Amino acid sequence: MANPVTTTESSSSANKRRKLHRLFLRHQNQHHNHYHNQNQNQSDNANHEPLIPGLPDHIAQLCLSQVQNPTTLFSVCHSWRRLLYSPSFTPFLSLYALLSPQSQSSTCEFFSFDPISSNWLRLPPPPLPHRHLLLHHHPSFLSWNFPIQSVSAAGKLILLAATTPQLLPALPFPLVFDPISLNWSSGPPLSAPRRWCAAGAVSGSVYVASGVGSHYQIDVARSVEKWDLTQIKTQQYWTKLGCLKDGKLCREAVDGVGWRGKLCMVMVKGDATKGGVVYDVERDVWEEMKEGMIGGWRGPVAAMDEQVIYCVDQVKGVVRKYREESDSWEEIVRSVRLKGAEQMAAGGGRLCMVAGGGKEIVVVDVVAVRPRLWVVDLPVGFEAVAVHVLPRMPHPPAITSSSSSALS
Repeated sequence: MANPVTTTESSSSANKRRKLHRLFLRHQNQHHNHYHNQNQNQSDNANHEPLIPGLPDHIAQLCLSQVQNPTTLFSVCHSWRRLLYSPSFTPFLSLYALLSPQSQSSTCEFFSFDPISSNWLRLPPPPLPHRHLLLHHHPSFLSWNFPIQSVSAAGKLILLAATTPQLLPALPFPLVFDPISLNWSSGPPLSAPRRWCAAGAVSGSVYVASGVGSHYQIDVARSVEKWDLTQIKTQQYWTKLGCLKDGKLCREAVDGVGWRGKLCMVMVKGDATKGGVVYDVERDVWEEMKEGMIGGWRGPVAAMDEQVIYCVDQVKGVVRKYREESDSWEEIVRSVRLKGAEQMAAGGGRLCMVAGGGKEIVVVDVVAVRPRLWVVDLPVGFEAVAVHVLPRMPHPPAITSSSSSALS
């Protein structure tokens, strides 16, 4: 029979040996991990490519941010390419577009064209159920396009009005997309949901005038409301402004053009006889548009930095600039591609126009010594409804390029 005291002592010695062995292995692993991490850090530091050799990265970034054309940075090296899309680098401007599928049954989608990589990026869809209400082609009215009204203000894209298949206002409140955070949010509810209204932006505020709700109402047709996006965190409401003298603006969707503290609107498109109004933001007063201005308003209009108004003559394919001192329009560039232009946005010295029956987007550089023109091809299977110019998006993994499209 074994001695129990001896067995206990042997077992205790074995446990001590196993414990010491485990401590030795743990120490050995810690020693190995320390040197591995040290070597890894040294390797990372060795592989780190400075933005500009000899300069700290924060100083180099200040230097590179002064380059006016970021395209030149994209093709130099990977570190400069990564810098372009980093949160710390000043966002360059990109083209944003509301595109309608050529298949008549689908709703519209938002895309962004990155001028650096020449790729179309699909935006995250608006929240449900509103994404299914962006109807451009109605199944019962195939020959008639329904307007979807959107504006850009304070660096954001704001979706304001659309029509449901039941011919009712689709949006009770604006939907706001922030290109930097890649998020959609809801704005304050309108006093009355509407469609076929006049919509525009001045100095970071969005304006909605007139429109039709579920049926015609004179108080809605004459109403004017303002939402200040520069106070978006504190001011979540629409402010009612001075009413229009009549409800004529509710007849169709009207683009309001922000220009030198005023909102300019023309009620009829094309060469037909028009009526034009100008709203003075500071004085809250409506005025008649000058004869020269309204006389040259013969197509889509946009204002560069809310200072210079440009118009495209839809019939002649001519871009003109408005001269306030002489109340006249000066021709800038002429092209057959601009005939029939439907909508326009301005930013960064360029005009971006929906043309060719929505099949292409034409870009005109109006600040060049000799204005130049080129075309941006659309993703396959889509046609353009509206365009905007806003800060670029970062390149998130969740957003995939639809179809690579180079500037021609």
